[in-house]
Amino acid sequence: MQNPLNLDEVKRVLEAVLLSSGGALTLAELKRVFEVELGNDFLRRALEGLKSDWRGRAVELVLVADGWRFQTRPDVQPYLDRLNPEKPPRYSRAVLETLAVIAYRQPVTRGDVEDIRGVAVNSQIVRALEERGWIEVVGHKEVPGRPALFATTKQFLSDLNLRALSELPPLPELARDLIPQESLEEGAVASSS
Repeated sequence: MQNPLNLDEVKRVLEAVLLSSGGALTLAELKRVFEVELGNDFLRRALEGLKSDWRGRAVELVLVADGWRFQTRPDVQPYLDRLNPEKPPRYSRAVLETLAVIAYRQPVTRGDVEDIRGVAVNSQIVRALEERGWIEVVGHKEVPGRPALFATTKQFLSDLNLRALSELPPLPELARDLIPQESLEEGAVASSS
């Protein structure tokens, strides 16, 4: 049996693995890197230590919905944009409104989104959000026709640098405009029970 690794050795290995990874890694994936069994608490402590070691640098270690990843800090993004002047995709107001309704009211059907927005939802909007990996079908509503229920994905949260839906910002103005008041009151009652 091999000697257990010390915290500094684990941090060094985690640093290499995360820097060379193409995306976020979960604790389970990170544990597989080591020959010895590491406890979740020890691994979290090592990750928090590594995060602290990188504090104040141009790259930071963050925990998002998909797991742990290194990413550049927002303040250096303008410099990176000059190197790769690729523009991010621009989304129409209809796409963003549809995404907001799904994110804040999930799971919802396309009909639910249409009722809230007050206009028909083009199938291209749903397809664009699915192709981006931001929404997915999570089931079907038990009503005639069994319409698909949509919800956001971990990819959506990770792309927004969030760990959970609870970290979404409150939408007081948008909520007043898009979501009927009785729905908000029902949600408040449901969340308080």
